Amino acid sequence: MDISTLNWLAVITAAFSNFLIGGLWYSPMLFGKAWMKENNFTEESLKKGNMPKIFGLTFLFSIVMAFNLAMFLNDEATTITWGAIAGFLAGFGWVAMALFVIGQFERKSTKYMLIHGGYVTISFIVMGLILGVWR
Repeated sequence: MDISTLNWLAVITAAFSNFLIGGLWYSPMLFGKAWMKENNFTEESLKKGNMPKIFGLTFLFSIVMAFNLAMFLNDEATTITWGAIAGFLAGFGWVAMALFVIGQFERKSTKYMLIHGGYVTISFIVMGLILGVWR
């Protein structure tokens, strides 16, 4: 694949969508309380740590994921439909299933795995939509 044909604004936008979906997904509006319970987190424990580093690395990792998906979709024939399907296949078929395998060995609950697996699946679908429509 020719990296020069990538739409870098689409890659950055897809990475940003991953960041935004994560913020919403793990918020109290959606699955934040369940996620906290599954991890034995408290509001206080979440305030500890280097938040600029966590958010900075999260965005960097999101760019890597969006770039990777963009390389798979880097073809003139890519459409919004194929972008969404490829996003689903990557998010659910690879990432969520890998999380489920790891979760089994770590003795994580089904709820824990579904929260994370759902997030990556939705996130990759949205990234695929963005990359598919904005070639």
